[in-house]
Amino acid sequence: MTYKMVVLDLDDTLLQDDLTISSRTKEALFAAQEAGVKVVLASGRPDFAMHPIAEELRLKDFGSFIITFNGAKIIDCKTNKEIFSSMLTPETAHRLYDISQREGILIQSYLGDEIITETPNRFTNIEGEITGMKIKLVDSFKEAINESVVKALMLAEPERLAEVEKKLQKELDGEISTMRSKPFFLEFTNLGVTKATSVEHLIKKLGIKREEVIAMGDSYNDLAMIEFAGLGVAMGNAPDDIKAKADFVTDTNMNDGVAKIVENFILNKIIFNN
Repeated sequence: MTYKMVVLDLDDTLLQDDLTISSRTKEALFAAQEAGVKVVLASGRPDFAMHPIAEELRLKDFGSFIITFNGAKIIDCKTNKEIFSSMLTPETAHRLYDISQREGILIQSYLGDEIITETPNRFTNIEGEITGMKIKLVDSFKEAINESVVKALMLAEPERLAEVEKKLQKELDGEISTMRSKPFFLEFTNLGVTKATSVEHLIKKLGIKREEVIAMGDSYNDLAMIEFAGLGVAMGNAPDDIKAKADFVTDTNMNDGVAKIVENFILNKIIFNN
């Protein structure tokens, strides 16, 4: 199979634990792009936090794209314009706030380049560190969120959030997409919005077949695109249940797992034992 697109999650996939891209991975991705393969970044991060990585990989020069907010937006790196977006209404965000209060857990959302939350907490601080976004503390979440937003996150210790996730997937079934991006992040987007749906939208626009796509990720918000792609790849550091549903399991994010897939399946270098 000749692959024409590689879709990459960022954290714990493309990025090493120190949030950098290894030189081997960068070299492989440049070679793939020089060969005409689209390299697309797909993350739960906002676009603000993805642009520096897109610039590092020269996606603008190669006419590629980023998928942000777990699929809620697609941005053309060459023009910096949105070619797709799907937003939560203020009413939906307010409903999610009410649910978070009922469940006794935290919630945050995004306006512009700021994270909006009522309560200082370590989970929002982690998001701020990952994305580089400013955290804005507000007296009233509902008053602050007075326009459509791309997504909302509920935050809690992993065990508690797992309980809430199971409950809300039933309660909100058929209304809102619910997925976990990290053990302590439960994300909500418009119904049907996933990384996979945005990849599908993009390949239709570009005339690329599903079978010609490689998608790589490590977490539950990556599962839909891993299952959608012609070659769905789980990272070596992914949970076992993600690995079980992938077509292929590569090495970890700390051991050039992305580079090894690109080298083997796109650049045709048989080096997987190296």
